[in-house]
Amino acid sequence: MYQVRVKRHFDAAHALRGYEGKCESTHGHRYQVVVCLESEVLDRTGLAYDFTLLKRVLDPIVERLDHTLLNDVPPFDEMNPSSENIARFFYEELAGSIEGAHLNSVEVWESPDAWVTYRP
Repeated sequence: MYQVRVKRHFDAAHALRGYEGKCESTHGHRYQVVVCLESEVLDRTGLAYDFTLLKRVLDPIVERLDHTLLNDVPPFDEMNPSSENIARFFYEELAGSIEGAHLNSVEVWESPDAWVTYRP
């Protein structure tokens, strides 16, 4: 089994509604998003999945969130913008755009030592 990963980052602010701690106040992160695809086969050029194709579908999603207050951006205007919800959001946005490989998981890092992995 081959795993193909692409990492991107975006800068955004958020406030966790109902958190009852300092993260309830608006604050920012440099989020890292890591998308993991899986394939058991290689194509005729020896690739499990082309990095360029994966970046092409991931980058517009990242751009929608970059330099925003996530609480103002759908679906986070109604859903808490936790790392867990952000990871699921990326997974669901990507799910219909990946052909020829299995979308295994999405990781969202909100700091160098704290991250979430979403996989249905």
